[in-house]
Amino acid sequence: MPATPSDHSIYLAGELFSAKHLAGNAALAEHITSISGGRFRCVLPQDLPQSGSTHAIRDQDLTALLACDAALFHYDGLELDSGTVVEYLFAKFADLPAVLLRSDFRHAGDQKEGDPWNLMNSFYPRTATVWLNSMEVYHEGIRASLTPAAAADAVVRTVAVRLCAALEEVLALPPILPPELGTAVYDWLALMPGFANLPAAREIATRLYREKVAKGLL
Repeated sequence: MPATPSDHSIYLAGELFSAKHLAGNAALAEHITSISGGRFRCVLPQDLPQSGSTHAIRDQDLTALLACDAALFHYDGLELDSGTVVEYLFAKFADLPAVLLRSDFRHAGDQKEGDPWNLMNSFYPRTATVWLNSMEVYHEGIRASLTPAAAADAVVRTVAVRLCAALEEVLALPPILPPELGTAVYDWLALMPGFANLPAAREIATRLYREKVAKGLL
């Protein structure tokens, strides 16, 4: 059963190591919310508390991902960010609708045709890919006499428009997780990562599964 038209929480996964990453994520999230008329609300891992052990930070990110209705994953660079890849696969284990974004014009990986990254990251259900040449879009703005800052903002807006369309596409796809396996799969998703607080993780996973079923997402 497809999700009904309503607001959706979207986990925005990607590198968080520099001012460029942090600012870019925040700007993209704002554009997505604006363009979608508030239908899509991005959850930024960078906004979550960064105190505590690395184990605790990882646990909170995975829990935040699992709590969302869908997710976006930055797939830029000649080598994909390993943390983002882990989060993407975790999302696929949970049968979350996902969009892979590549704003990098370079082709990387081992696929001569198809996605511009390692083939092990491709072909998963309920997933759409958005790939565009950011440099090309930026120079379109410069040729239109935009300031560099305005041209950069135009790039982010162009990306956001494409992402909103892709999110609508994947949210309309039916789930592949069989209902008779759902409870067991989500219990395994609490067990498999080795959460520091396992009892709480199992309780949260069970609750989130029921909420997704109630929303028509699973």
